[in-house]
Amino acid sequence: MLSGCITSEPIELGINIPSAYRAASKLPPASPPPLDWWRNFGSGELTKLIEEAHRANFDIAAAVARIIQADAQAKIAGAPLLPSVELDASATRTRSSQVGGGGGGGSESASLRPALSASYELDVWGKNRALSRAAQQNAVAARYDRDTVNLSTIVSVATAYFLVASSQERLRLQRRNVESADRVLTLIKQRFEAGTASALEVAQQETLVAQLRATIPPIELVLGQSIATLALLVGRAPAFLTVNGTSFYGLGLPRVGAGMPSSLLTQRPDIQFAQALLAAGDANVEAAHAAFYPSIKLTGEYGVASSALKNLFTPQAIFYQIASSLTQPIFDGWLLEGQLEQAKGRQLELVNLYRKAIVSGFVDVEKALIAITTTAEAERLQKQVVETSQRAFNIGETRLREGTVDLVSLLVIQQALFQAQNSLIDARLGRLQAILSLYQAVGGGWMPGASERRQVARIDDTRRSNSVRSR
Repeated sequence: MLSGCITSEPIELGINIPSAYRAASKLPPASPPPLDWWRNFGSGELTKLIEEAHRANFDIAAAVARIIQADAQAKIAGAPLLPSVELDASATRTRSSQVGGGGGGGSESASLRPALSASYELDVWGKNRALSRAAQQNAVAARYDRDTVNLSTIVSVATAYFLVASSQERLRLQRRNVESADRVLTLIKQRFEAGTASALEVAQQETLVAQLRATIPPIELVLGQSIATLALLVGRAPAFLTVNGTSFYGLGLPRVGAGMPSSLLTQRPDIQFAQALLAAGDANVEAAHAAFYPSIKLTGEYGVASSALKNLFTPQAIFYQIASSLTQPIFDGWLLEGQLEQAKGRQLELVNLYRKAIVSGFVDVEKALIAITTTAEAERLQKQVVETSQRAFNIGETRLREGTVDLVSLLVIQQALFQAQNSLIDARLGRLQAILSLYQAVGGGWMPGASERRQVARIDDTRRSNSVRSR
Protein backbone atom coordinates (compact mmCIF):
# COMPACT_ATOMS: atom_id res chain seq x y z
CA MET A 1 0.00 0.00 0.00
CA LEU A 2 2.86 2.34 0.76
CA SER A 3 4.40 1.74 -2.68
CA GLY A 4 1.21 3.05 -4.26
CA CYS A 5 1.87 6.46 -2.69
CA ILE A 6 5.29 6.80 -4.28
CA THR A 7 4.33 7.52 -7.90
CA SER A 8 3.93 11.23 -8.62
CA GLU A 9 0.93 12.73 -10.31
CA PRO A 10 1.25 13.16 -14.10
CA ILE A 11 1.87 16.73 -15.23
CA GLU A 12 -0.43 18.20 -17.84
CA LEU A 13 1.35 19.76 -20.79
CA GLY A 14 -1.39 22.29 -21.46
CA ILE A 15 -0.62 22.55 -25.19
CA ASN A 16 -3.30 22.60 -27.87
CA ILE A 17 -2.33 20.68 -31.00
CA PRO A 18 -3.60 22.49 -34.14
CA SER A 19 -5.55 20.49 -36.69
CA ALA A 20 -3.58 21.96 -39.63
CA TYR A 21 -0.84 24.46 -40.41
CA ARG A 22 -2.16 27.89 -41.29
CA ALA A 23 0.37 28.49 -44.08
CA ALA A 24 -0.10 25.04 -45.62
CA SER A 25 -3.37 26.11 -47.29
CA LYS A 26 -1.42 28.43 -49.61
CA LEU A 27 0.64 25.58 -51.05
CA PRO A 28 -0.44 22.73 -53.34
CA PRO A 29 -0.63 19.30 -51.70
CA ALA A 30 2.61 17.33 -51.74
CA SER A 31 3.74 13.90 -50.62
CA PRO A 32 5.68 13.49 -47.36
CA PRO A 33 9.47 13.47 -47.66
CA PRO A 34 11.21 10.10 -48.12
CA LEU A 35 14.01 8.90 -45.88
CA ASP A 36 16.63 9.95 -48.46
CA TRP A 37 14.97 13.32 -49.06
CA TRP A 38 18.20 15.06 -50.09
CA ARG A 39 18.13 13.18 -53.41
CA ASN A 40 15.16 15.32 -54.43
CA PHE A 41 17.51 18.23 -55.12
CA GLY A 42 18.87 16.26 -58.07
CA SER A 43 22.60 16.61 -57.34
CA GLY A 44 24.68 13.44 -57.31
CA GLU A 45 27.61 15.26 -55.75
CA LEU A 46 25.43 16.54 -52.90
CA THR A 47 24.18 13.00 -52.30
CA LYS A 48 27.76 11.67 -52.12
CA LEU A 49 28.79 14.40 -49.68
CA ILE A 50 25.84 13.68 -47.39
CA GLU A 51 26.52 9.94 -47.46
CA GLU A 52 30.16 10.63 -46.61
CA ALA A 53 29.07 12.88 -43.75
CA HIS A 54 26.98 10.01 -42.40
CA ARG A 55 30.12 7.91 -42.21
CA ALA A 56 32.80 10.41 -41.21
CA ASN A 57 31.22 13.42 -39.49
CA PHE A 58 32.79 13.99 -36.09
CA ASP A 59 29.63 15.28 -34.40
CA ILE A 60 27.69 12.19 -35.47
CA ALA A 61 30.52 9.95 -34.24
CA ALA A 62 30.52 11.78 -30.90
CA ALA A 63 26.74 11.33 -30.64
CA VAL A 64 27.17 7.59 -31.26
CA ALA A 65 29.79 7.50 -28.49
CA ARG A 66 27.27 9.16 -26.16
CA ILE A 67 24.85 6.33 -26.95
CA ILE A 68 27.51 3.80 -25.87
CA GLN A 69 27.99 5.71 -22.62
CA ALA A 70 24.25 5.93 -21.99
CA ASP A 71 23.81 2.19 -22.60
CA ALA A 72 26.63 1.46 -20.19
CA GLN A 73 25.05 3.75 -17.60
CA ALA A 74 21.75 1.89 -18.05
CA LYS A 75 23.55 -1.37 -17.27
CA ILE A 76 25.09 0.18 -14.18
CA ALA A 77 21.72 1.51 -13.00
CA GLY A 78 20.05 -1.84 -13.60
CA ALA A 79 22.65 -3.85 -11.68
CA PRO A 80 20.97 -3.41 -8.21
CA LEU A 81 17.88 -5.20 -9.56
CA LEU A 82 19.86 -8.45 -9.64
CA PRO A 83 21.68 -10.25 -6.81
CA SER A 84 25.36 -9.59 -6.35
CA VAL A 85 27.41 -12.80 -6.08
CA GLU A 86 31.11 -12.88 -5.23
CA LEU A 87 33.70 -15.59 -4.73
CA ASP A 88 36.05 -15.05 -1.82
CA ALA A 89 38.92 -17.57 -1.59
CA SER A 90 41.82 -17.16 0.81
CA ALA A 91 44.76 -19.26 1.91
CA THR A 92 46.82 -18.25 4.95
CA ARG A 93 49.87 -19.85 6.58
CA THR A 94 51.14 -18.48 9.87
CA ARG A 95 54.35 -19.26 11.79
CA SER A 96 54.93 -17.90 15.30
CA SER A 97 58.32 -16.71 16.51
CA GLN A 98 60.72 -19.17 18.20
CA VAL A 99 62.24 -16.42 20.36
CA GLY A 100 60.75 -16.01 23.85
CA GLY A 101 60.75 -17.28 27.42
CA GLY A 102 59.59 -20.83 27.95
CA GLY A 103 62.07 -22.33 25.43
CA GLY A 104 59.41 -23.78 23.19
CA GLY A 105 59.79 -23.84 19.43
CA GLY A 106 57.63 -21.82 17.08
CA SER A 107 54.39 -23.25 15.74
CA GLU A 108 52.89 -23.16 12.26
CA SER A 109 49.23 -23.11 11.22
CA ALA A 110 47.35 -22.95 7.93
CA SER A 111 43.87 -21.77 6.97
CA LEU A 112 41.99 -22.44 3.75
CA ARG A 113 38.68 -20.67 3.13
CA PRO A 114 36.79 -20.59 -0.20
CA ALA A 115 33.28 -19.09 0.06
CA LEU A 116 30.45 -17.67 -2.06
CA SER A 117 28.72 -14.56 -0.79
CA ALA A 118 25.52 -13.04 -2.20
CA SER A 119 23.53 -9.93 -1.40
CA TYR A 120 20.27 -8.60 -2.72
CA GLU A 121 18.25 -5.48 -1.93
CA LEU A 122 14.50 -6.04 -2.03
CA ASP A 123 13.13 -3.31 -4.28
CA VAL A 124 9.85 -3.11 -2.38
CA TRP A 125 9.27 0.58 -3.08
CA GLY A 126 10.57 0.56 -6.66
CA LYS A 127 13.54 2.87 -6.15
CA ASN A 128 15.99 0.72 -8.10
CA ARG A 129 13.44 0.09 -10.84
CA ALA A 130 12.86 3.83 -11.14
CA LEU A 131 16.59 4.57 -11.34
CA SER A 132 16.99 1.86 -13.98
CA ARG A 133 14.07 3.26 -15.95
CA ALA A 134 15.57 6.75 -15.78
CA ALA A 135 18.87 5.47 -17.15
CA GLN A 136 17.07 3.60 -19.92
CA GLN A 137 15.17 6.74 -20.90
CA ASN A 138 18.48 8.64 -20.96
CA ALA A 139 19.78 5.99 -23.38
CA VAL A 140 16.69 6.51 -25.53
CA ALA A 141 17.29 10.26 -25.41
CA ALA A 142 20.88 9.70 -26.53
CA ARG A 143 19.57 7.99 -29.67
CA TYR A 144 17.22 10.86 -30.45
CA ASP A 145 20.11 13.24 -29.85
CA ARG A 146 22.09 11.27 -32.44
CA ASP A 147 19.17 11.61 -34.87
CA THR A 148 19.01 15.36 -34.21
CA VAL A 149 22.73 15.76 -34.84
CA ASN A 150 22.43 13.64 -37.97
CA LEU A 151 19.60 15.80 -39.34
CA SER A 152 21.38 19.07 -38.56
CA THR A 153 24.55 17.72 -40.19
CA ILE A 154 22.68 16.87 -43.39
CA VAL A 155 21.14 20.35 -43.43
CA SER A 156 24.55 21.93 -42.84
CA VAL A 157 26.07 19.96 -45.73
CA ALA A 158 23.23 20.97 -48.06
CA THR A 159 23.43 24.63 -46.95
CA ALA A 160 27.17 24.78 -47.57
CA TYR A 161 26.74 23.06 -50.93
CA PHE A 162 24.05 25.55 -51.98
CA LEU A 163 26.44 28.37 -51.04
CA VAL A 164 29.11 26.77 -53.23
CA ALA A 165 26.71 26.50 -56.17
CA SER A 166 25.40 30.05 -55.71
CA SER A 167 28.93 31.45 -55.40
CA GLN A 168 29.95 29.70 -58.61
CA GLU A 169 26.91 31.19 -60.33
CA ARG A 170 27.77 34.66 -58.99
CA LEU A 171 31.34 34.33 -60.26
CA ARG A 172 30.11 33.30 -63.69
CA LEU A 173 27.61 36.17 -63.72
CA GLN A 174 30.05 38.80 -62.50
CA ARG A 175 32.69 37.80 -65.06
CA ARG A 176 30.10 37.96 -67.80
CA ASN A 177 28.96 41.37 -66.54
CA VAL A 178 32.55 42.61 -66.53
CA GLU A 179 32.78 41.56 -70.19
CA SER A 180 29.53 43.41 -70.98
CA ALA A 181 30.65 46.53 -69.12
CA ASP A 182 34.05 46.38 -70.87
CA ARG A 183 32.28 46.15 -74.19
CA VAL A 184 30.23 49.23 -73.37
CA LEU A 185 33.39 51.01 -72.16
CA THR A 186 35.05 50.33 -75.52
CA LEU A 187 32.07 51.87 -77.35
CA ILE A 188 32.13 54.93 -75.08
CA LYS A 189 35.85 55.40 -75.67
CA GLN A 190 35.24 55.21 -79.41
CA ARG A 191 32.62 57.92 -79.07
CA PHE A 192 35.00 59.96 -76.93
CA GLU A 193 37.66 59.73 -79.61
CA ALA A 194 35.03 60.82 -82.13
CA GLY A 195 34.13 63.76 -79.92
CA THR A 196 30.59 62.62 -79.09
CA ALA A 197 31.25 61.57 -75.47
CA SER A 198 32.86 63.32 -72.54
CA ALA A 199 35.71 62.26 -70.29
CA LEU A 200 33.23 62.17 -67.40
CA GLU A 201 31.16 59.53 -69.18
CA VAL A 202 34.29 57.48 -69.82
CA ALA A 203 35.27 57.75 -66.13
CA GLN A 204 31.78 56.74 -64.99
CA GLN A 205 31.88 53.59 -67.09
CA GLU A 206 35.40 52.80 -65.93
CA THR A 207 34.17 53.15 -62.35
CA LEU A 208 31.38 50.66 -63.04
CA VAL A 209 33.84 48.17 -64.52
CA ALA A 210 36.14 48.55 -61.50
CA GLN A 211 33.22 48.06 -59.13
CA LEU A 212 32.22 44.85 -60.87
CA ARG A 213 35.77 43.51 -60.69
CA ALA A 214 35.97 44.42 -56.99
CA THR A 215 32.97 42.20 -56.23
CA ILE A 216 34.75 39.06 -57.46
CA PRO A 217 37.22 38.52 -54.53
CA PRO A 218 34.47 38.53 -51.85
CA ILE A 219 32.56 35.93 -53.88
CA GLU A 220 35.70 33.81 -54.15
CA LEU A 221 36.10 34.17 -50.38
CA VAL A 222 32.59 32.79 -49.75
CA LEU A 223 33.24 29.98 -52.23
CA GLY A 224 36.51 28.92 -50.60
CA GLN A 225 35.13 29.11 -47.07
CA SER A 226 32.04 27.11 -48.04
CA ILE A 227 34.23 24.35 -49.45
CA ALA A 228 36.29 24.40 -46.23
CA THR A 229 33.07 24.07 -44.22
CA LEU A 230 32.07 21.07 -46.33
CA ALA A 231 35.47 19.51 -45.65
CA LEU A 232 34.91 19.71 -41.89
CA LEU A 233 31.41 18.26 -42.21
CA VAL A 234 32.70 15.21 -44.09
CA GLY A 235 35.68 14.77 -41.75
CA ARG A 236 38.46 15.82 -44.11
CA ALA A 237 41.08 18.51 -44.31
CA PRO A 238 40.17 21.09 -46.99
CA ALA A 239 43.25 20.14 -49.00
CA PHE A 240 41.79 16.67 -49.56
CA LEU A 241 38.34 17.75 -50.72
CA THR A 242 37.42 18.78 -54.24
CA VAL A 243 33.95 20.13 -54.90
CA ASN A 244 33.00 20.45 -58.55
CA GLY A 245 29.70 22.12 -57.84
CA THR A 246 26.61 21.94 -59.99
CA SER A 247 24.41 24.17 -62.09
CA PHE A 248 22.79 26.48 -59.59
CA TYR A 249 19.57 26.83 -61.53
CA GLY A 250 19.71 23.10 -62.30
CA LEU A 251 19.15 22.16 -58.66
CA GLY A 252 15.73 20.68 -58.05
CA LEU A 253 12.98 22.49 -56.19
CA PRO A 254 11.06 19.62 -54.56
CA ARG A 255 7.62 20.11 -53.08
CA VAL A 256 7.53 19.01 -49.46
CA GLY A 257 4.41 17.91 -47.61
CA ALA A 258 4.26 19.21 -44.04
CA GLY A 259 1.78 16.55 -42.92
CA MET A 260 -0.45 16.93 -39.88
CA PRO A 261 0.78 18.86 -36.83
CA SER A 262 0.04 15.88 -34.59
CA SER A 263 2.52 13.76 -36.56
CA LEU A 264 5.28 16.24 -35.76
CA LEU A 265 5.47 14.93 -32.19
CA THR A 266 6.73 11.58 -33.47
CA GLN A 267 8.70 12.80 -36.50
CA ARG A 268 10.97 15.42 -34.93
CA PRO A 269 13.88 13.82 -33.06
CA ASP A 270 14.39 16.87 -30.85
CA ILE A 271 10.80 16.56 -29.57
CA GLN A 272 11.31 12.85 -28.94
CA PHE A 273 14.58 13.72 -27.18
CA ALA A 274 12.79 16.15 -24.86
CA GLN A 275 10.06 13.57 -24.18
CA ALA A 276 12.60 10.89 -23.25
CA LEU A 277 14.37 13.28 -20.88
CA LEU A 278 11.03 14.11 -19.26
CA ALA A 279 10.33 10.39 -18.77
CA ALA A 280 13.75 10.07 -17.13
CA GLY A 281 12.93 13.04 -14.89
CA ASP A 282 9.65 11.42 -13.84
CA ALA A 283 11.48 8.23 -12.91
CA ASN A 284 14.04 10.20 -10.86
CA VAL A 285 11.21 11.84 -8.91
CA GLU A 286 9.77 8.39 -8.20
CA ALA A 287 13.17 7.18 -7.00
CA ALA A 288 13.56 10.23 -4.76
CA HIS A 289 10.15 9.48 -3.22
CA ALA A 290 11.07 5.84 -2.63
CA ALA A 291 14.28 6.84 -0.82
CA PHE A 292 12.15 7.91 2.19
CA TYR A 293 11.04 4.31 2.81
CA PRO A 294 13.01 1.50 4.48
CA SER A 295 15.71 -0.35 2.60
CA ILE A 296 15.56 -4.14 3.07
CA LYS A 297 18.67 -6.13 2.20
CA LEU A 298 19.35 -9.89 2.26
CA THR A 299 22.88 -11.28 2.53
CA GLY A 300 24.17 -14.81 2.55
CA GLU A 301 27.48 -16.61 2.61
CA TYR A 302 28.26 -20.28 1.98
CA GLY A 303 31.62 -22.01 1.92
CA VAL A 304 34.12 -24.31 3.54
CA ALA A 305 37.01 -23.62 5.87
CA SER A 306 39.75 -25.90 7.11
CA SER A 307 43.31 -25.89 8.28
CA ALA A 308 44.16 -28.88 6.10
CA LEU A 309 43.53 -29.36 2.42
CA LYS A 310 42.42 -32.98 2.87
CA ASN A 311 39.59 -31.86 5.16
CA LEU A 312 38.54 -28.85 3.10
CA PHE A 313 35.57 -30.46 1.33
CA THR A 314 34.31 -32.59 4.17
CA PRO A 315 30.84 -31.92 5.65
CA GLN A 316 32.42 -30.71 8.87
CA ALA A 317 34.16 -27.85 7.01
CA ILE A 318 30.95 -26.34 5.63
CA PHE A 319 29.73 -23.04 7.03
CA TYR A 320 26.99 -20.65 6.00
CA GLN A 321 25.48 -17.38 7.12
CA ILE A 322 22.12 -15.80 6.26
CA ALA A 323 21.18 -12.32 7.37
CA SER A 324 18.64 -9.62 6.63
CA SER A 325 18.77 -5.95 7.46
CA LEU A 326 16.33 -3.07 7.40
CA THR A 327 17.48 0.53 7.25
CA GLN A 328 15.02 3.37 7.81
CA PRO A 329 16.17 6.99 7.46
CA ILE A 330 15.34 8.93 10.63
CA PHE A 331 17.23 12.20 10.35
CA ASP A 332 19.69 13.05 7.61
CA GLY A 333 19.82 16.83 7.75
CA TRP A 334 17.06 17.09 5.12
CA LEU A 335 19.24 15.33 2.55
CA LEU A 336 16.43 13.20 1.13
CA GLU A 337 14.03 16.12 1.15
CA GLY A 338 16.53 18.23 -0.78
CA GLN A 339 17.09 15.44 -3.30
CA LEU A 340 13.34 15.13 -3.82
CA GLU A 341 12.94 18.88 -4.32
CA GLN A 342 15.85 18.86 -6.75
CA ALA A 343 14.28 16.01 -8.73
CA LYS A 344 10.94 17.82 -8.84
CA GLY A 345 12.61 21.02 -9.97
CA ARG A 346 14.40 19.14 -12.74
CA GLN A 347 11.11 17.51 -13.70
CA LEU A 348 9.43 20.92 -13.96
CA GLU A 349 12.32 22.19 -16.08
CA LEU A 350 12.04 19.21 -18.45
CA VAL A 351 8.27 19.68 -18.74
CA ASN A 352 8.76 23.24 -19.94
CA LEU A 353 11.56 22.23 -22.28
CA TYR A 354 9.26 19.58 -23.74
CA ARG A 355 6.51 22.16 -24.17
CA LYS A 356 8.94 24.51 -25.84
CA ALA A 357 10.17 21.77 -28.19
CA ILE A 358 6.61 21.03 -29.31
CA VAL A 359 5.64 24.66 -29.88
CA SER A 360 9.00 25.39 -31.51
CA GLY A 361 8.34 22.54 -33.93
CA PHE A 362 5.01 24.06 -34.95
CA VAL A 363 6.66 27.47 -35.30
CA ASP A 364 9.50 26.08 -37.42
CA VAL A 365 7.09 24.41 -39.83
CA GLU A 366 4.92 27.52 -40.13
CA LYS A 367 7.95 29.74 -40.73
CA ALA A 368 9.30 27.34 -43.35
CA LEU A 369 5.94 27.16 -45.14
CA ILE A 370 5.70 30.96 -45.15
CA ALA A 371 9.27 31.21 -46.43
CA ILE A 372 8.56 28.76 -49.27
CA THR A 373 5.52 30.77 -50.39
CA THR A 374 7.21 34.17 -50.19
CA THR A 375 10.53 33.14 -51.71
CA ALA A 376 8.78 31.44 -54.64
CA GLU A 377 6.82 34.62 -55.32
CA ALA A 378 9.94 36.75 -54.85
CA GLU A 379 11.84 34.64 -57.39
CA ARG A 380 8.99 34.86 -59.89
CA LEU A 381 8.86 38.64 -59.63
CA GLN A 382 12.64 38.96 -59.71
CA LYS A 383 12.78 36.94 -62.93
CA GLN A 384 10.49 39.53 -64.49
CA VAL A 385 12.83 42.29 -63.27
CA VAL A 386 15.82 40.53 -64.85
CA GLU A 387 14.00 39.97 -68.13
CA THR A 388 12.92 43.62 -68.44
CA SER A 389 16.35 44.88 -67.32
CA GLN A 390 18.09 42.63 -69.85
CA ARG A 391 15.80 43.83 -72.61
CA ALA A 392 16.47 47.46 -71.66
CA PHE A 393 20.23 46.84 -71.60
CA ASN A 394 20.15 45.17 -75.03
CA ILE A 395 18.23 48.14 -76.48
CA GLY A 396 20.56 50.61 -74.79
CA GLU A 397 23.69 48.87 -76.12
CA THR A 398 22.24 48.82 -79.63
CA ARG A 399 21.43 52.51 -79.47
CA LEU A 400 24.89 53.20 -78.09
CA ARG A 401 26.34 51.72 -81.25
CA GLU A 402 23.97 53.89 -83.25
CA GLY A 403 24.90 56.94 -81.20
CA THR A 404 21.33 57.73 -80.16
CA VAL A 405 21.35 56.95 -76.42
CA ASP A 406 21.97 59.06 -73.34
CA LEU A 407 25.08 57.57 -71.69
CA VAL A 408 23.87 58.45 -68.21
CA SER A 409 20.67 56.48 -68.82
CA LEU A 410 22.68 53.54 -70.13
CA LEU A 411 24.80 53.59 -66.98
CA VAL A 412 21.68 53.42 -64.85
CA ILE A 413 20.33 50.55 -67.00
CA GLN A 414 23.56 48.58 -66.56
CA GLN A 415 23.58 48.98 -62.81
CA ALA A 416 19.92 47.96 -62.57
CA LEU A 417 20.56 44.83 -64.66
CA PHE A 418 23.57 43.71 -62.65
CA GLN A 419 21.75 44.29 -59.36
CA ALA A 420 18.67 42.42 -60.62
CA GLN A 421 20.76 39.43 -61.65
CA ASN A 422 22.38 39.23 -58.21
CA SER A 423 19.00 39.62 -56.53
CA LEU A 424 17.68 36.71 -58.60
CA ILE A 425 20.49 34.49 -57.26
CA ASP A 426 19.59 35.62 -53.73
CA ALA A 427 15.94 34.78 -54.37
CA ARG A 428 16.74 31.30 -55.70
CA LEU A 429 19.14 30.64 -52.79
CA GLY A 430 16.48 31.77 -50.34
CA ARG A 431 13.98 29.43 -51.94
CA LEU A 432 16.36 26.47 -51.70
CA GLN A 433 17.09 27.28 -48.06
CA ALA A 434 13.36 27.57 -47.32
CA ILE A 435 12.76 24.08 -48.75
CA LEU A 436 15.70 22.80 -46.75
CA SER A 437 14.35 24.39 -43.58
CA LEU A 438 10.97 22.68 -44.12
CA TYR A 439 12.69 19.31 -44.49
CA GLN A 440 14.44 19.98 -41.18
CA ALA A 441 11.31 21.36 -39.52
CA VAL A 442 9.26 18.23 -40.24
CA GLY A 443 12.04 15.99 -38.94
CA GLY A 444 13.63 14.85 -42.20
CA GLY A 445 12.32 11.73 -43.91
CA TRP A 446 9.17 10.02 -42.74
CA MET A 447 8.94 6.36 -41.88
CA PRO A 448 6.05 4.35 -43.36
CA GLY A 449 2.76 4.53 -41.50
CA ALA A 450 1.48 1.77 -39.23
CA SER A 451 -0.68 0.21 -41.94
CA GLU A 452 2.21 0.24 -44.39
CA ARG A 453 4.52 -1.33 -41.82
CA ARG A 454 2.01 -4.11 -41.23
CA GLN A 455 1.77 -4.69 -44.96
CA VAL A 456 5.55 -4.84 -45.27
CA ALA A 457 5.69 -7.27 -42.33
CA ARG A 458 3.09 -9.53 -43.98
CA ILE A 459 5.10 -9.51 -47.22
CA ASP A 460 8.27 -10.42 -45.32
CA ASP A 461 6.47 -13.25 -43.48
CA THR A 462 5.13 -14.59 -46.78
CA ARG A 463 8.60 -14.52 -48.30
CA ARG A 464 10.10 -16.35 -45.31
CA SER A 465 7.39 -19.05 -45.36
CA ASN A 466 7.83 -19.56 -49.10
CA SER A 467 11.57 -19.85 -48.57
CA VAL A 468 11.07 -22.50 -45.88
CA ARG A 469 8.71 -24.51 -48.09
CA SER A 470 11.12 -24.34 -51.03
CA ARG A 471 13.84 -25.86 -48.84
